[in-house]
Formats: sequence, structure tokens, C-alpha cells
Amino acid sequence: MDDLGSIKRSLMLLAVIASFCALYLARDLFLPIAAAVLLALTLSPVVRTLSRFGLPAPLSAFILITSTGTILIIAAYLLSGPLTDLISQAPRMGTELRYKLAGLLEAMRLIQEASKHVEELSGSGTQTPKVTIEQPGLVVFAAGTTATIISLSAVALVLAFFLLASGDLFYIKLVESVPTFSDKRRAVGIVRAVERQMSHYLLTVMLINAVLGFCLGLAMYAMGMPNPLLWGALGFALNFVPFIGAIVGTLAVAAVGVLTFEPLLSGLLPAALYLAITTLEGHLITPTIVGRRLELNTVSVLLALIVWSWLWSIPGALMAVPFLVLLKVISDNTKGLQTLGNFLGTHTLRDKVVT
Repeated sequence: MDDLGSIKRSLMLLAVIASFCALYLARDLFLPIAAAVLLALTLSPVVRTLSRFGLPAPLSAFILITSTGTILIIAAYLLSGPLTDLISQAPRMGTELRYKLAGLLEAMRLIQEASKHVEELSGSGTQTPKVTIEQPGLVVFAAGTTATIISLSAVALVLAFFLLASGDLFYIKLVESVPTFSDKRRAVGIVRAVERQMSHYLLTVMLINAVLGFCLGLAMYAMGMPNPLLWGALGFALNFVPFIGAIVGTLAVAAVGVLTFEPLLSGLLPAALYLAITTLEGHLITPTIVGRRLELNTVSVLLALIVWSWLWSIPGALMAVPFLVLLKVISDNTKGLQTLGNFLGTHTLRDKVVT
């Protein structure tokens, strides 16, 4: 029995490793599929609500997907100019930023030289040849990345349309595949609960991020920052990445603010306002609206961000938390996986017994 158990555990470990390898090597295949599933989960309650008013699921799906695609195209058109200018001016902005922060950089250089001198005295400093690898230009890299994003988004939208247009076909197939009546009811109940909670979470978070982006754009406009629309869109996208997104956005605003305003402290005020707004949203607004049932502990969120960022880079980081929420919802509603759901959440079993 022990040998059989160890074999099962070894096979499960090999299956997990093989799954990660497949997700990494075939990310161009799995990425649009995952995005389509998340989009379909978000919009499925809207399709079901419209069907109650006599609108067929294919027509509802067509309207929703067309509207989503139109919004993405308009947003890309409005942001293409400011984003292109920002990318093209990045080398010059880097030079100006180093000039403005010359005092701080000089202090860091002195510290590095002192550290290097200590290493040489201790005999640990060895001369090693430096290898320089030429990287493609920033504009060329951005153009290639944009083309990839457009193609993957188109595939995801088409696949999401077919998922939404199928209506209750998935549930019918699920009922047909389960043998007993009690198992049929249990399976449909689990899938309905997963769909309901996931759609509530995704739609709510998307709306919160949209309002946050609007507030950030308005705040940057009030502070006199250039391209406030770009900062609002950046805040909307980065807020899907907990912790890291707010830090990246704050640093970006700080860099542009330092180059735009004089003196140095005035340039840091927009970044401070950006950080204050995102902190208020992350620690008060979102937990209150989303609810404590879908709260995730910090360790699981960070692990998910690390794993999915490694697998799928920036798109993986954006979808890491939705994937984690999906896993938690499935675990909470599936017998035998509730321990995993409890591990991912912020509450202990003792808290649940007390409440």
C-alpha cells in the first residue's frame, strides 16, 4: 500500500511538472483560451439576463463581444499616440532623469566604488570579461509586442463569442455525462456556483478598476501631468496585478513627474497622490465591495504572481489573481478540495466555526 501511494504521488508530481512545461512551451496556444474563458465567465450573467427578455444567446454574445472589441479598438487608438511618444522619448527621458538625480546617483556610485575597493583589498575582486548583448530597439520591441497582443486578443474574442453563444450547451453535456441523478444535481450546482461567484468577482473588479482609472486620470490632469488619459489607462491595467501594479505605476508617475515639475519634491507629488488613491482602493474599497468570501491571503497571491509571471510574462501577471480566485471558488464548492480553498483564503477553520 505504501509503494502504491508513493507511485501515485510521484505520478501526480510528474503530471504537475508536465502541465507547467506545456503551459510554458505552448503559451501562445493557452493564453487566448484562458483569456476567452475569463471573458466568457465575466459576461455569462449578462447573456443569461438578456435571454430572459427573449434575446437569443448568439445575438447577445455577438452584441457583447462586438462592444468589447469596439471599446478595445477605441482605447488602443486613443492611447497609441501618447504611448508611442512616451516609448520614443524614453532614452532622452532616461538621460534627463539621470541628470536631475545626479546627486543621488553620485552617492550610490561612491558607495559602489568603496565596496569594490574593499573587495580588491580582500582579494575577492577578480577581473572577468564583460559580454555585451545587443538588444533590439525599444520601438521595434513595442511594435512586435503590439502585433502579438492584437492577434491574441482577436483569437480570445472569437473564442469567447462561441463560448457565450453556446448558452446552456455545456450544462446539458455535463448532465448527460454524469451517471446518477444526485451526481447530476451536485455537478450542475457546483458549476453554477463557480460561474456565479467568478462572474461577480471579475465583473466587479473590472468595474472598480475602470472607476480607479478614471479617478487616476482625473487626478493626474488636476496635477498638470502630461497625458492623463495614458495614466488612467495604465492604472486600470496595473491594478489587476496586486502590490506590484501600484508600485510600478507610482514609480512611472514619479519618473515623469520629476522631469515635468520643479523642484524635485513638486515632481513627486503626483506619485504620492497616485499611491494614495491606489492604496485607498486596495485596502478599503475593493475588500468592502467584493466581500470577504473571496479574499485571498498574501502568500498565495504572491506565489501566483511569481508562477504566472514566469509562465506567461505580463499577461500571466494580469490573469494570476483571477486564476487564483477561480481555483478558490472551485475548491470551496467541491467536496474534497475545501482544505485547499481554506489554505488560499484569509480565514482559518477556527474562524469559520466561531462565526
